[in-house]
Amino acid sequence: MEFIDRPIYTNRLEPFIDKGIIKVLTGQRRVGKSCVLLQMKRNIQQKNPDANVIYINKESDEFRDIQTEVDLSSFVKKKLIKGKKSYLFIDEIQDISNFENSLRSLQATDVCDIFCTGSNAKMLSSELSTYLSGRYIEFRIHSLSFSEFMEFHHLENHDETLKKYLVYGGMPHLSKLVLNDEIAFEYLKNVYSTILLKDVVSRENIRNVDFLETLVNYLSDNVGCIFSANNIHKFLKNQRVEISVNVIVNYLKALTNAYIINKVQRIDIKGLKKFEIGDKYYFEDLGLRNCQQHLEFSLDINKLMENAVCQHLRINNYQVYVGKFGDCEIDFVAIKTIQEYIFRWLI
Repeated sequence: MEFIDRPIYTNRLEPFIDKGIIKVLTGQRRVGKSCVLLQMKRNIQQKNPDANVIYINKESDEFRDIQTEVDLSSFVKKKLIKGKKSYLFIDEIQDISNFENSLRSLQATDVCDIFCTGSNAKMLSSELSTYLSGRYIEFRIHSLSFSEFMEFHHLENHDETLKKYLVYGGMPHLSKLVLNDEIAFEYLKNVYSTILLKDVVSRENIRNVDFLETLVNYLSDNVGCIFSANNIHKFLKNQRVEISVNVIVNYLKALTNAYIINKVQRIDIKGLKKFEIGDKYYFEDLGLRNCQQHLEFSLDINKLMENAVCQHLRINNYQVYVGKFGDCEIDFVAIKTIQEYIFRWLI
């Protein structure tokens, strides 16, 4: 299998190999977690050809029988080779029930070095932190940065390339398709529907799917704006739609848990105190944002640029906040005053 290296992630993982800690790769579906996992597998095999590598891909029929923690432990134990260093790679581990119990046992006995991927933030953040506290480290994998987008699509750095990135986003598989509205958006709509159905509606037991889709559309129209669940509640009430504040908050959490959107919290830069006002929300991938609505590029350019800069900062492991500095209300970057320079900085 051929794939393009993403060293921004493999370089972060490298220092934790053979350190007795579980490496968990998280992120939205189809952002390339599996390929990063395979790159780590390849790197280890190149450095240690004698290593015993155990690989499980839960999206493959070959591993369909691994359904529970018992199945997982039994499979791994059969694959261990005495006298050889073993490495365990599991793709989409959330599809194995109670997997954390098996990982905890394998890590405690130090029989193999463990790498795994998962697509649901609620499952990983809550359950892993409870059952594997102190035993794992999480690495967030994002859709492509602008520089990665150029490499994947074999494009040069100019205005038309920038426009393509802002319109179609950074889902890696797009590099195998023709980059136009008809083909790219058809693919992105299917990815979006899969994420919404599997990682939001089914997993979170969402009942009001129509309102969930309305909420996503609202977030799309208001990228970078201060968001208040109370204001949305009042607006809907004026439209004679009864949706409680708690439902709105829970649906936002569900979308965040599936990595469709990212929340940027408000914080007082001087005292690092969170405000009790609204946060801001940005999309993990601009293509998924744009495929759901009629895109007016010239009208949306400020939103698209601000979302892209926020994504760039997250990709590079910056903590992103919005709030006040002194008496001035600021964003995480003065986006409207430096648009013409911003993507030179991103490269």
